[in-house]
Amino acid sequence: MKIFLMTALLVCLASTVLAQDITLPAPQRTGGKPVFDAINERASYKDPADTSIDLQSISDLLWAAYGFNREDRRVVPSAMNQQELFVYVVLKEGAYLYDARANTLILKAKGDHRKDAGMQDYVYVAPVNLIYVADLSKETGTGAYISCGCSAQNVYLACASKGLGCAVRTSIPKDELKKLLQLTDQQEPIAGQTIGHKK
Repeated sequence: MKIFLMTALLVCLASTVLAQDITLPAPQRTGGKPVFDAINERASYKDPADTSIDLQSISDLLWAAYGFNREDRRVVPSAMNQQELFVYVVLKEGAYLYDARANTLILKAKGDHRKDAGMQDYVYVAPVNLIYVADLSKETGTGAYISCGCSAQNVYLACASKGLGCAVRTSIPKDELKKLLQLTDQQEPIAGQTIGHKK
């Protein structure tokens, strides 16, 4: 009995340690709808279903938001290549930082924190919420805001290509997000983007 309990405890501890971060599948960087079809279908959608989105789609969307398409260059413009933007992901399972280099979600807070991701009811239902954060120590005027706008539009187009709905918003509880995401004084949440399946 003791051996069984000890084994069960070790399995639980190991799963807890191993479940900290999420390694994403490699993003699919080709295919999808033609760009003008995606632009034509781009729209804000604020009635998402509470249905999970698979990790492959999450990986694809995050790459579209702020991945690398060249050695040291992002898929969106960055003033003087400062790369002053961070992208966080709030899922039902937890809140994470997107590490584009490792293609990994780094756990910042366990549990369902979707109510901290925005101020609108539909935010709490959607399976995925992106939070765009500016690094003010690298800020060059409006650089982070331009990068954020381009990232959000990339996600809009990727969602249109995949048949998903999304909506970008600046109504976000900044103080709550700073605590939840363990941000420094030089990091400022500037926008959120809610993603989900259409009903």
